Order: sequence, then structure tokens, then C-alpha cells
Amino acid sequence: MNEEQFKRNYKKAVDQMKTNDQMKKRIEQTLNTQRHEQKRQRKPLYIAASVVIAASIGLAAPSIWQQVSGPAAAGTQVAQVTPGASFDPVVIPKMELPDSKSNGVKASMLQLVVYQGNVYTESATSLDGPDALALRGQKLGTTTGGIHELSDQDKYTELASNIGEADIYAVNGYDTDFRIMSYTEIDGQVYAQLFDQNNGISIDSGADLIGKLHLEGNVTSAKWETFASWNNGLQQLQPLAADKLLNSFISALYAAKPIATSPELEEHLYGQEDRKIIYLTLEDKTQVQLVLFGEGLVRYGNVPVFFEIEKGAFQAFWNNLGE
Repeated sequence: MNEEQFKRNYKKAVDQMKTNDQMKKRIEQTLNTQRHEQKRQRKPLYIAASVVIAASIGLAAPSIWQQVSGPAAAGTQVAQVTPGASFDPVVIPKMELPDSKSNGVKASMLQLVVYQGNVYTESATSLDGPDALALRGQKLGTTTGGIHELSDQDKYTELASNIGEADIYAVNGYDTDFRIMSYTEIDGQVYAQLFDQNNGISIDSGADLIGKLHLEGNVTSAKWETFASWNNGLQQLQPLAADKLLNSFISALYAAKPIATSPELEEHLYGQEDRKIIYLTLEDKTQVQLVLFGEGLVRYGNVPVFFEIEKGAFQAFWNNLGE
């Protein structure tokens, strides 16, 4: 199904849904977002993390809002990883819910679901609707919707969300402490989305986060994209062999050194075009997106941590991708 067919079917489904106006508005906004992403502006956006690291490493208080910051700062030096070394952990504190009294911040809200007192945000791992049924586990409940940028903390009750009304399920093969899934069928068509909890954790190495994605030994196919293609919404995906070199890269990513995000580091990295994006399709049909930075760092989604891979392993993989 091409994009235009998808949009027509999706719009028809929205019009026929017997749900509240908020749910219809959310889906239509999603379509608008997809349309805009087809032609991204070249001006870099500096996306701050959905949460930020504890004050002991010099960052601001935890927040669940994506912030858009200003112009790039001076370059930030990145140390090199020694294979087999132990690292100081990056602690991502439990997510604090927003305070409606906070003013003066320009922010856009992440899609989120509250489950068992924890906030799960939209995952950087995607899943096509037809493949979702095989991963759909036990039903956990149904979201209530109603959360927005100005919501007080008392609105963040169990299964509150900003995605409207949707059934929430466990995801087969994944711990519900990490991942849950929304699943909706409209006129026989499935709409599914993954939500991850990446807060309230300590990351000692890449394995503490990347390991939860089940990459090692499970990649069935892979593609990659240049920054120019991604930035302009061209979707010029190029084949990437799921071979020994990729497996070595993934192993090195599991052993990678975690580096906490900071405004300075993000502005430095996102102010450059020295990036490549890889897409890894796993045996369970999930597709994991990772962003590689030319300085030897890798990031998964908006989790507030970068991973520094051993220089030789990173450079070999980076060079293999081409220009």
C-alpha cells in the first residue's frame, strides 16, 4: 500500500470511528505530521531528551517534554572507549510528571501512556499493523485520553494518555516493565504503536538499554540512509548486509560506553550533518532505528544517552556504509 492509499484508508477509518473528538483530532494530527516529515527543513532541530539526567552530572530537572533549543554551541570532545573497560553509569531518574505552573517553555508533548504508575513514551521501534497481532500479548486495559501540555499531575492516573482511547497490551517477548503496545482495529485494519519506559534506570553499558531491544542474533534484514535523504524525507534506503560486520557492530554497541546527554553535546552533534541512520528488522518484525554520528556515537530514539563504540568497530562499520 502506498502512502496516498494509506492516507485515504486512514481518513475513512477516522471518520467512521465511534469515539470522541479528541481521538479523531489526534489521528488527523498524526497524518499531518507524516506529511510534514516528507520534507524536513534543513535547519537542525535540537531535540532534548524526554527526560534529563540527575543534577549530579550537571543537567536540569527531569521532564517529559521534547524541548527545541537554540543555535549550536562550541564542539564537545568525546573520549575513546577501551574494549572491556567498566564505565561510570548514566542514571536516568524516574520520570517526573509535568507541573502546569511551569511557564515560558516552548515544548511539544510526546505521545505517552501511564501504566502502573510509570510513564511510557512513544518508541523508536516501529511495527507494521499486520505484524502486530503476533506480538499482541495480554490485554492490560484501555486508555482514557485527556492528557495535554497543561495537565496537572493529578490527571496522570492509571492508563491516562494523550493518544485518545485505545486498548493497551503486553508485547510478547518483552517485559512490560520496558514495553507495552496500543492496538486498534478499524474496518479490519490494524493500527499499533509501541511505547517504552526508559526512565528510572541505570545504564552501565549499551547492553542495559540496547539489550532490551533484542538485536543480538535476531536481525533478519537491514537498511541504511544518508542524512541528506533522511533530512529531506527522500526515504532513499540502501541495502545493508546482515552479516558478520553488522553482528560485530551490534556486539560493540552492547559493550559501548554510555554518555549522558547535555544541551552542549546535543547542539554540537545535531549541528552537523555527519550522521547515518540504520534500520534493523528483527525476527519478530519490529524495526529498530539507530542514529550514528561520525564522532563514534550512537543514539536510540530520544533516550537521554549516547553510546560511544570502540573506535575500530565503529569506523569499520561506518566506512562500510559508504557516503
